[in-house]
Amino acid sequence: MNPSQNNSKVLKWSLIVAIVIVLNLFYNYTLSLVFSVPEYNNFCSAQQVNVTPQTQQECVLNGGSWTTYPNSKIQPARPLPSDVTTPSQEPTGYCDPNYTCQKKYTDAQKVYDKNVFISLVALGVITFALALVFKGSEVLSVALSLGAVLDFVIASIRYWGSADNLIKVFILALALAVLIYLAVKKFGNKIQS
Repeated sequence: MNPSQNNSKVLKWSLIVAIVIVLNLFYNYTLSLVFSVPEYNNFCSAQQVNVTPQTQQECVLNGGSWTTYPNSKIQPARPLPSDVTTPSQEPTGYCDPNYTCQKKYTDAQKVYDKNVFISLVALGVITFALALVFKGSEVLSVALSLGAVLDFVIASIRYWGSADNLIKVFILALALAVLIYLAVKKFGNKIQS
């Protein structure tokens, strides 16, 4: 192989890798402009001084979740307030004051993750279709195909934690189908032992 062919291969693969990276950066940055990422502070206010409710009624009224100690003889995991002097004043449980706002934040994050996932999968399908359209240009066809595969991987990773088990099976089936299709389309029966 002469040096000019070697330089040509390096240039070709450098261009392919650059297209794959920039394409996925473009998709993800554009989606960050389209969909607003839920911010925790928009759901749960950060205060300099937090006063935790000490009774179940006060806790629930403030949007918290009350957990009752299983046995009043068991000491709580955290120290008793300094104003508790007799066993009758001993707290019967504790409050998670961020329960409601945390749930709203988690729900908003799941919707965001799902929207980004659907968008990335759609962009990956479009990119893969474009790779087939530009099959006459080896560099562009390979770059777009690899870009679509990377897009599917990024979409799956971003959504994996929020996805239900059935959706996870669908994601894996889709990925497997795309990979098998690529193997058959690109190599067919040319695979040698």
